[in-house]
Amino acid sequence: MAYKVFLVEDEIVTREGIRDNVDWKAAGFEFCGEASNGELALPLLDESKPDVLITDIKMPHMDGLQLSKIVRKHMPWIKVIILSGHDEFNFAQSAIKLGVTEYLLKPVSSHDLHITLTKLALSLDQEKQEREQLKSLKSKLEDNFALTQEKFLIRLVTGGISSTEAVELSLQLGLDIISKFYLVMLIKIEPPDKTYPYDFQVYKRAEQLIFDMVKDDPDLILAKKEFEDLVLFVKGDSLEQITQESLFRADLFKNIIQTQTGYSANISIGSPQERLGAIHHSFAEALILQKTTPVQESDQFTSSTIEIPPLDHKAIENYLRYGAISNFDDFFSKTLETIGRIGLQIPIIKQYLFVDLILTLTQFISDVDNSIIPPFSDINSIQKSLSDITTIEQIQERIKNFFNEAINVRKLNNNNDYELLNKIEEFIHQNFQNADLKMSDVSKIFNLSPSYFSAFFKEEVGVTFRDYICDLRIEHAKNLLVSTHLKSSVIAYKSGYNDPHYFSFIFKKKTGKTPKEFRNSSEDGAHAK
Repeated sequence: MAYKVFLVEDEIVTREGIRDNVDWKAAGFEFCGEASNGELALPLLDESKPDVLITDIKMPHMDGLQLSKIVRKHMPWIKVIILSGHDEFNFAQSAIKLGVTEYLLKPVSSHDLHITLTKLALSLDQEKQEREQLKSLKSKLEDNFALTQEKFLIRLVTGGISSTEAVELSLQLGLDIISKFYLVMLIKIEPPDKTYPYDFQVYKRAEQLIFDMVKDDPDLILAKKEFEDLVLFVKGDSLEQITQESLFRADLFKNIIQTQTGYSANISIGSPQERLGAIHHSFAEALILQKTTPVQESDQFTSSTIEIPPLDHKAIENYLRYGAISNFDDFFSKTLETIGRIGLQIPIIKQYLFVDLILTLTQFISDVDNSIIPPFSDINSIQKSLSDITTIEQIQERIKNFFNEAINVRKLNNNNDYELLNKIEEFIHQNFQNADLKMSDVSKIFNLSPSYFSAFFKEEVGVTFRDYICDLRIEHAKNLLVSTHLKSSVIAYKSGYNDPHYFSFIFKKKTGKTPKEFRNSSEDGAHAK
């Protein structure tokens, strides 16, 4: 496609000579208009939107420099060629300041102008290619960013990430996941019946309809789990609100998909959770309900009529943290056997039991050591093998194997506790003078989640990380107060405090004396001796 060029020249003979004698097509251009001065040219330039402007510098009403200044401000893509009969430095300097592309002295031959235009065409070609590459790169980055968000959300709802890490990653991804209540909604887009031919384009249209309905809602985050499955992460301020709004949304999605595409939306909703770290329970329930909820012919959303018996998640988490595998049989009989026996009678309950436990164990292992990939994280393959389990003994044995894997991860970390603690304490002693040192930074260095690090440190050392580092800093400050004549503000800085007033407050809180009083009492004691 040829680039467009516009000519502004007050001398009619010169203007017509340039217009008629330059081979515009050979130079890669199309002559799109002309004017006798800058004032007349402006509305024509706005209408024709040329790529190149050729203008005389000295014209009545509005000269070439004034015109170039306006064009560079309001139509910055236009390349400007100045024609001038003035071989003076100040004119050329003014043109350069305005960002003029070329400055040609009159008389200008057709040959010279052809060479200049050919060079400009090559420059425009290169800029066009760079814009297209930038557009393509931007599109790829947006796609990769969306994919990263999807992967993050799937890891979150399947228990593959700790709550602290989830919050940190969500901030990096620009996602707001903090709320009072959470739940997961699963949406499966399907043809009206099994005999209906599957149309990929119709499916994509249905998927886009859902995306358009949720994209501007701050309480919703959508991700694709599998080809036909969408995962909707839902936030709410109250139990009633999140429940009622989720039912309303499910009804809305179902009706829109049905009326706009003819396809059906199989929608299941997990129970609301108050903790972000428990969101995998809602996902597990939604996953099981999805398998039991038939596609309804009516426009009303209905959930499964099967009531899922609750699992004692607190007892499960306590056993994972403190229990031994030798006590598993007793734990199973008290916590899991009842629901296991129900599962033998109702297969979907058996699926729920295993799915929820797998996600809980995955979350536990992520909290203990997020570098380990759980060996039982493939939910689909485990679900397929459940048909072979027909007795309570088989259920118990399979679950025991899962728990054994998780407890071994815990033991592996516990076996290295002494060595790990020494490394942590050594690191803290080397870096406590850094006022910016935070527990989250230390836990990250040692590849532990902040929540696990906090519990581990307090259990092994006997005090919290905050108290430990505070005591270390105060002891260091006491030594400096006794052994040096440094000012209190300098000692504060050398002890890991940027604010001398806060240092004095903490010092008195810990020792019962201000830094000055402590130094004076130490000196008095030394003199008394």
